Amino acid sequence: MSTAQPVRPSGHRPREQRSRTASAALHTALVAASLVSVFPIAFIVFVSLRGRDGWQEPTRFVGFDVSNYTHILGETKFLTWFGNSVIVALGATVLGVLIAATAGYAVSRMRFPGHRPLMWTFLIVQMFPMAVLIVPLYNILGELELLDSYAGLIVTYCSISVPFCAWMLKGYFDTVPAEIDEAGRVDGLTPFGTFWRLIVPLARPGLAVTGFYSFITAWGEVAFASQFMSSEDHYTLAVGLQTFVGQQKAEWGLMTAAAVLITVPAAVVFFVAQRHLVAGLTAGGTKG
Repeated sequence: MSTAQPVRPSGHRPREQRSRTASAALHTALVAASLVSVFPIAFIVFVSLRGRDGWQEPTRFVGFDVSNYTHILGETKFLTWFGNSVIVALGATVLGVLIAATAGYAVSRMRFPGHRPLMWTFLIVQMFPMAVLIVPLYNILGELELLDSYAGLIVTYCSISVPFCAWMLKGYFDTVPAEIDEAGRVDGLTPFGTFWRLIVPLARPGLAVTGFYSFITAWGEVAFASQFMSSEDHYTLAVGLQTFVGQQKAEWGLMTAAAVLITVPAAVVFFVAQRHLVAGLTAGGTKG
């Protein structure tokens, strides 16, 4: 008794039967793309190890030292700027994620007057160019006496990150079954208790994405920090780098070394959050 054999679509070839030429071409393309991505970072690290004037002859593979790093760490206010950036970035991350999470959850679960205009307002605010916001934000912070302060810069960065994060978390909370909220109410939890004890643990991937976005936004921002921070002791790292550029000469060796050191905390935050990033970015795309 003969059995029917499945008919493969014309031109279909199993993955294991891919030709060697196609595999070689695929791996070559991937290696080339990787080299293109890594080259700028590797070049900056290379130049930073060539001394103060090594950038003038970047193709010479001699004369490596760490003088740029020792000068930055020992003879500039880099560590002060680093501490300021950590305070501002962590403050903006914690406050921004808290505001975005509560706003996104409220719009996802509750129906109150103005809940739809609230989200559209977030979207419209996100459309404004950063340069347009500098003057009004400067005036507002001046009236509140928050210029040249950590609090003023943290609030400013939250105004950038919260609209995007609220939209993302709203989409993520839509994927969490509403039955969980009902179970919380049955157990006697308040709306905030339900959110904090039941929903937040389930929303870790979404919170990781928004936290990473908020941190990166605050860590590398230049325009607002350079306008709102007037004293050198309050400079963030991105603003402090500008002190290495003078009217007659730019200290490219010091700038490259500082750039390498600045990327380390961002890379650490990325590696800590990376296992949640894919799930957090894709969960808001579908509603289940």
